[in-house]
Amino acid sequence: MVGGKRTPLYEIYKQSGAKLIDFGGWDLPVQFSSIKQEHEAVRTKAGLFDVSHMGEVLVTGRDSEAYLQYMMTNDISNINVGEALYTAMCYEDGGTVDDLLVYKKGESEFLLVVNASNTDKDFEWLREHVKEDSDVKLTNCSSEIAQLALQGPLAESILQQVTSEPLNEMKGFTFKDNVLVNGVPSLVSRTGYTAEDGFEIYCPSDQAEEIWTKLLDVGQNVGLVPCGLGARDTLRFEGKLALYGQELSRTISPIEAGIGFAVKVNKTVPFIGQGSLKKQREEGPDRKLVGIEMIDKGIPRSHYAIFVDEKQVGEVTTGTQSPTLKKNLGLALIHTEFAKLGQQVEVEIRGKKRLAKVIKTPFYKKGNK
Repeated sequence: MVGGKRTPLYEIYKQSGAKLIDFGGWDLPVQFSSIKQEHEAVRTKAGLFDVSHMGEVLVTGRDSEAYLQYMMTNDISNINVGEALYTAMCYEDGGTVDDLLVYKKGESEFLLVVNASNTDKDFEWLREHVKEDSDVKLTNCSSEIAQLALQGPLAESILQQVTSEPLNEMKGFTFKDNVLVNGVPSLVSRTGYTAEDGFEIYCPSDQAEEIWTKLLDVGQNVGLVPCGLGARDTLRFEGKLALYGQELSRTISPIEAGIGFAVKVNKTVPFIGQGSLKKQREEGPDRKLVGIEMIDKGIPRSHYAIFVDEKQVGEVTTGTQSPTLKKNLGLALIHTEFAKLGQQVEVEIRGKKRLAKVIKTPFYKKGNK
């Protein structure tokens, strides 16, 4: 593996024998042991992910909230200092620039956490829309910040061993800044991408390795394991958490992708894409993201075509054998008229059409198997 960008933990991967892949130009571990073992650890105990490839943009200045209200589909005025909000940025036609988290650090200070492959594109998009006479400053601080995700039912008790901050007082989508994690000032948020409880730790890049090592050391006796991108993908898939480039894209709107809860079309402040998204909301989108379960044998992989009565009605966005449910499942974007629960469809797998049906999502909810 040569030539890709590397996170501060690259040397640890090499030493541990993790299997590395090129992910959006980054050399990252797809697995340390096996995807199934790592997935199971997060569902039952805890897993530790390096997600330092994600991008971070700091937005400051007197007009920063008004600016973000214009850029984002969700209502930034709904969050207080110390709270995080999931949102999207859209083009005028409703297509998705990216989905992201917004952390409100102060009345005029926000941290945006964006998808790794979109960092440069997002920063340029944000920069282009800063009005000349506004007091808004954008700083791409991605290279200075490492991000670790500690996820699973034992995440709180493990993290509590390396910080004096009372973690049980933190609710979902809240965060605290300058928390000492193993003595390192960090931003700690109760967020994640696994459909489990957990925390994301934002720390200085040059101190990520010691936090990673310490967490694995204190957590190993209760089953904490390092996890790669493979388990991250199967975990988020079971929870129907959208992945940019698959469920969301330039041509797929947040409403089509099932994250309409993050689109406030009646926000009093106009935002980019508001007109198109409002029309979609009122008239109903032409396409809808649904869950499918295979009836015939086969796994519905990304971009496999979906048919009803010999007519293509959509395609699979993500599919795999669910490690938790032991079923061949997929997320698929299909014409709305065929999106009803129980609807039978055919998935073209290696040139043959295989029977499947539309089922309820998310496939997995915390506490339910």
